[in-house]
Amino acid sequence: MKTGNGEKSGLRLPVLGMGCWPFGGGEYWGEQSQDDVNLTVRRAVDLGVHYFDTAEAYNQGRSEESLGIALRGLPRDKLIVGTKLSPSHGRPQAVVEHCEASLRRLGTEYIDLYMVHWPMLPHSVVHFSKDGDCPPAAEAFAALEKLRRQGKIRHVGVSNFGVEVLEEARATGVEIAVNELPYNLLCRAIEREMLPHCRRIGVGVIGYMALMQGLLADIYPTLDDVPLWQRRTRHFSPARAGELCRHGEAGAEAETNAALAAIRSIATREGKTTPEIAIQWAMAGEGITCTLVGARNERELEANVRAAAAPLDPAIVAELNAATEPLMRKLGPSFDYYEHTDRDRTRPLRSAAKVA
Repeated sequence: MKTGNGEKSGLRLPVLGMGCWPFGGGEYWGEQSQDDVNLTVRRAVDLGVHYFDTAEAYNQGRSEESLGIALRGLPRDKLIVGTKLSPSHGRPQAVVEHCEASLRRLGTEYIDLYMVHWPMLPHSVVHFSKDGDCPPAAEAFAALEKLRRQGKIRHVGVSNFGVEVLEEARATGVEIAVNELPYNLLCRAIEREMLPHCRRIGVGVIGYMALMQGLLADIYPTLDDVPLWQRRTRHFSPARAGELCRHGEAGAEAETNAALAAIRSIATREGKTTPEIAIQWAMAGEGITCTLVGARNERELEANVRAAAAPLDPAIVAELNAATEPLMRKLGPSFDYYEHTDRDRTRPLRSAAKVA
């Protein structure tokens, strides 16, 4: 499989990576068989998918543990393992302690890519910590750089960082290899500012949520069939997710349904499945280094790899762009799809909106 790169850092990633959030099982994704994880990870390596992306927050650490079990016996020097530090753990001692905990759970001596999961902003940290302690970014990145020099991590990255907080991180002098951002046919906001900015400064972009948590996998006939936890984004009316919903906006259900219908129609006409064309579109994004797609078993993995092997005709890309443009306009420039745009966690607050 071809590789992309983390631009200036020299980090080389496969164009298709594996998102590991479901590993270990939990309330969000349900149960996950460890046997399936073991088989899927090993098959992924055989097929050239050797980047595995997880986080300490995924299933309270069980995703890291599950991935670590699956990686046992595989050639470590052929693998790229990425995990994420919660923004509430940015105090220097906490950075060290939580990195060490991730290393233990993953069963590895080093982490190839260690990312700060969300910006260290009060309205972001509050979702990770009851005390709301917001560590200074400079302290956190200094601690990360120290870990890098010690060899415990190979590259420093960030996730969900807007322009201002990304530049604040870069101003510490620490080299930022990648910014991991949401990107799929139903979530295109990063095209407005973040993708061009990352290209200009030489920071690679890992696109996550390529199948929009199942909406683009074509497994839900209607929005009514989408599980509760996956209804929390601004695509949905807040009534659909009840207390789980935080954004409080009207939603964009008419535009989402229209986009899905158009995508399915184009895929059928082209003799493709909806997830196949969605993955191909995501990988075609200008400035996208690596696209993450989850796989809970070998069948799903092999379908993802087949899709990744065939580039999408630019004319089809343009048609899909046009079909999803109304939804892109409706959702606006914010790429924090879980919050009201006034409480966007990817950037400092612009208004007097309360942190909630």
